[in-house]
Amino acid sequence: MCGICGILNYGNPSQPISESLLKKMSDTIQHRGPDDAGVFISPKRNAGFGFRRLAIVDLSPAGHQPMSSPDGTVTIEFNGEIYNHLVLRKDLEKKGYRYRSRSDTETIIYAYQEYGLDFVHKLLGMFAIALWDEKKQRLVLVRDRIGVKPLYYTFADGYLVFGSEIKALLQHPSVHRELNEEAMNHYLTFLIPPAPMTMFKNIFKLEPGHRMVVNAGGTFHDEQYWDPVPQGEQPSVDFDGNPVSHSSLLNAEFPMTEESAIQTIRTLLKQSIKDRMMSDVPFGVFLSGGIDSSTNVALMAELMNRPVDTFSVGIRDLEKYNEMGYARQIAKEFKTNHHEIIIDHKDAFDFLPKLIFHQDEPLADPVCIPLYFVSKLARDNGTIVVQVGEGSDEQFAGYTWMMRELKFYNTLWKSYKMLPHFLQATIFKTAAAVLEKKHSYLVLDYIRKATEGDELFWGGAINFTETHKKHLLNKHTSNGRASSHIFAQQWHKSLLERDPHADYLKRMIYVELKNRLPELLLMRVDKVSMATSVEARVPFLDHRMVEYSMRIPAEFKIKGGITKYILKKAVEGIIPRNIIYRKKQGFAAPMSEWLRNEWSSFAEEKLLNSQLLREGYFNKTYLHSLFERHKATKVDAGQYLWNLLNLTLWHEYWIEENRTLKG
Repeated sequence: MCGICGILNYGNPSQPISESLLKKMSDTIQHRGPDDAGVFISPKRNAGFGFRRLAIVDLSPAGHQPMSSPDGTVTIEFNGEIYNHLVLRKDLEKKGYRYRSRSDTETIIYAYQEYGLDFVHKLLGMFAIALWDEKKQRLVLVRDRIGVKPLYYTFADGYLVFGSEIKALLQHPSVHRELNEEAMNHYLTFLIPPAPMTMFKNIFKLEPGHRMVVNAGGTFHDEQYWDPVPQGEQPSVDFDGNPVSHSSLLNAEFPMTEESAIQTIRTLLKQSIKDRMMSDVPFGVFLSGGIDSSTNVALMAELMNRPVDTFSVGIRDLEKYNEMGYARQIAKEFKTNHHEIIIDHKDAFDFLPKLIFHQDEPLADPVCIPLYFVSKLARDNGTIVVQVGEGSDEQFAGYTWMMRELKFYNTLWKSYKMLPHFLQATIFKTAAAVLEKKHSYLVLDYIRKATEGDELFWGGAINFTETHKKHLLNKHTSNGRASSHIFAQQWHKSLLERDPHADYLKRMIYVELKNRLPELLLMRVDKVSMATSVEARVPFLDHRMVEYSMRIPAEFKIKGGITKYILKKAVEGIIPRNIIYRKKQGFAAPMSEWLRNEWSSFAEEKLLNSQLLREGYFNKTYLHSLFERHKATKVDAGQYLWNLLNLTLWHEYWIEENRTLKG
């Protein structure tokens, strides 16, 4: 795991790339790689890389990056891990390639030389790759299939500037800090700007499963090389990490039965967890006591001759947010070397400046806070690599709201859509008159979506709906803005083009894989764990698992009112039954309580006196009302207020460049 950054100078031949600038860029992301640093500048000085290393595999100087091929024609820097690099190495050595290290980095170089741009189909892992081809005079940027690793870029004044974090790009004198108003609009809804946009105007993030090729003249081509639902021949890798065509996997077990699905899930999980134990440094597990983290512990314990190191975090005096009892049960059951930390509102508040710095752009998920403290706990105890449970609920329908939305879609939604449009319009107008007075904007937005022809499902973490934003945003900022429905529509359409017969649960899961999972959940893990120089690995998001899970029928995922049914059956006998079938609690932070009590005055002062409000973006009356109703417990507006507070603190830090909480 590392931090990468770089520059392609395609429009300023008289101003060659400097080593000092690359070093300045890479120094801003030192937390991603405290063990080593490196710089590369091409012979023509038109391409340059800056690198920070967190040494995980091959700790020797031979693993140093940027790394070049023996003939010097290909140079690479990459962030991530290639779990099947030893399998690929054997094949490449047979083809005549001679290795100088034990690192997975060297395998990527030779795979590129052997297979060209298709090298990415050979890789099993998580990665953000930058590769310079001196002969072809081209830069290749690649983000892994699922989007576990981030990669940002911008074109500015004849330069392409890129990096693992936006803060590295901002060190370049041609890159400016400017609010992206369109992105802010969508952030309010999705808690993060959907890819490829970011909260900074003209700075973009490469989408999951995409690669970009940029030639020396600045011409670029961005293409998707992988999708969770394949179309035609989509190369993949088998259970042992060997490259195969996807069609052979697709036809591996038909018809699919419940028992065959259970056995395949077990096989995939065991292989995925085993692959992610590849490390030359200590590794462990973030343990919440839920199904996913408990399964990680159990299957890892089978493969180890020492206790698994486990790490848990809890909230002081707010027991409903704690799962410590279940975590301790798993720790005792599997005899782990267990560590815990308890935090409170003051710990969280003191962390806020660091949070805003490490997020780069606001991620309005309060889980970032406890996640930081459990990551720091791991690092303080000498653990550098951890396995986490992200992605399981999204693939296997583990949320109760999925069952609720699905039921709603198949009953009321379909019935309402069958009504004549004039009747729908009348119902909406009548409902609006009543629900507006009650501030019931969420319910009203469901009716609005059905009446106006929007998709029902936009994502699992929708915050400010279009109806909410009509009240939150001032008229001059709300008029003419694009509805966030454009993204939901695009994601649904993309799946239906690949699978016209996809049921609605599959459509919901696909939407999650396109936005909330990669850009919110995985980015919170990446940004926050790397803030403490810890590498997080996600075995449930092995792309082989994702490809397979997208083929599992809905009736195996939700059955008899049980969410996540097929995965629960698959882990029976692996973890205790009470862990499998207990009520889902989820990893959360008490933002509603903090904003109603200890943080209330601070948050209200920040929002009601913010530059964003002074510049006329928000309706002050609505904001004040939101605070008052939240404090009076008339409504739980904790997530809405955290969304706005996170945005305000980000704007203050990154746009206004005011680096103190007190202002």
